Amino acid sequence: MRAPSYIVRIATFVLGAALMAAPAPVMAFSRVKDLVEVQGIRDNMLVGYGLVVGLNGTGDSLKNAPFTQQSIQAMLERLGVNTRGEVMQTKNVAAVMVTANLPAFAAPGTRIDVSVSAMGDAKNLQGGTLLVTPLFGADGSIYALGQGPVAIGGFSAQGQASSVTRGVPTAGRIANGAIVEKDTGFKLASLSSLKLSLHNPDLTTATRIAKAVNTYLGSGAAQATDPSNVQLTVPANYPGGVMALLTDVEQIKVDPDQPAKVIIDENSGVIVMGADVRISTVAIAQGNLTIKVTETPQVSQPTPFSNTGTTVAVPRTNIQVDDSRGNRMAVMHDGVSLQHLVDGLNALGVGPRDIISILQAIKAAGALQAEIQVIG
Repeated sequence: MRAPSYIVRIATFVLGAALMAAPAPVMAFSRVKDLVEVQGIRDNMLVGYGLVVGLNGTGDSLKNAPFTQQSIQAMLERLGVNTRGEVMQTKNVAAVMVTANLPAFAAPGTRIDVSVSAMGDAKNLQGGTLLVTPLFGADGSIYALGQGPVAIGGFSAQGQASSVTRGVPTAGRIANGAIVEKDTGFKLASLSSLKLSLHNPDLTTATRIAKAVNTYLGSGAAQATDPSNVQLTVPANYPGGVMALLTDVEQIKVDPDQPAKVIIDENSGVIVMGADVRISTVAIAQGNLTIKVTETPQVSQPTPFSNTGTTVAVPRTNIQVDDSRGNRMAVMHDGVSLQHLVDGLNALGVGPRDIISILQAIKAAGALQAEIQVIG
């Protein structure tokens, strides 16, 4: 029985890849600046509760959103207007949550962007204006005040018989909509030691960073304490202080290491693999039962000027069955890289979802020397 051509081609391709000499490793150096972040130099999340006014009848219905009515009454009382016990019917006001990111070292008086999101049953925030809203940090202190016209990216329109909505009209942004009132109090220049946190924790990469920094400084100022952190002691009398030290350290080049990992997104069929993934000796056969049914109906018509004949559709069905009975197993030799295998399968027209199934089967057999992470 003759084996299908694509199985033979897979075996030939993989065998040829196994016999090829391994190419010389390519060093991919990156700056320390792109691999780590300095602990303490980070954004801080702010949140606040406020009111958006000036809506064209698309705000909260006060009956369904009692917190909006309570907020309106409290605001008016601060302005000297007493509305306690009165029935409110306005739909031009919406209660919103206001969020923002306070950049590191943002000084009082600088402006930051804010995001506004409706809390109640408001239909649209278009044309609304956010009233003065305090923005709190995790410690409960007020760090900024937000106010301004809300700009939304979506819209909503409706008539008596139909409606249309694009984007999210109940959420928007205010560019430079908040003024910083208080800084975080973090003083970088006074620190005697720094902690560099890796974006992608790895033992080898952390050790290489510490070694490269020590080589540059000519001392043992840097030490890798764990896969995620490198402790850096500020040398005494370093020219320019902490800022100059960080500026110099950020430009040091390091070759980062990475674990052998395969990322699979089953929803979209995306496969991402590391360069160090390897396959042990394993035998693979890929094939399945395929039944193809094709309908090609034909039309039968009577002769011209016939008074007795009628036009009918005559069914024509063609059924083809491929049970892959001739498929044979192909041996993947030890040391063949996953890149070579996937390249070969792609060249032979094997789809991404079939490749995903093959990779998962190889991993289940214990022959894939890498971690498979499935997302989606």
